[in-house]
Amino acid sequence: MDSKLEPSDEAQGLRLVRAFLSLPPEKRAEVIAFVEDLVRAQARSEDGKEVSPV
Repeated sequence: MDSKLEPSDEAQGLRLVRAFLSLPPEKRAEVIAFVEDLVRAQARSEDGKEVSPV
């Protein structure tokens, strides 16, 4: 695997942070609300799962 072709997770994370910070404040608020909705949906789906026997 050529590390030049695939950026590290840290590099991708930094790009996401920079992109987020470059947004205007109202768009940042939309992104935050969207992520909060995703987290709530994930929590609800995990709460509804039953433990399955192995």
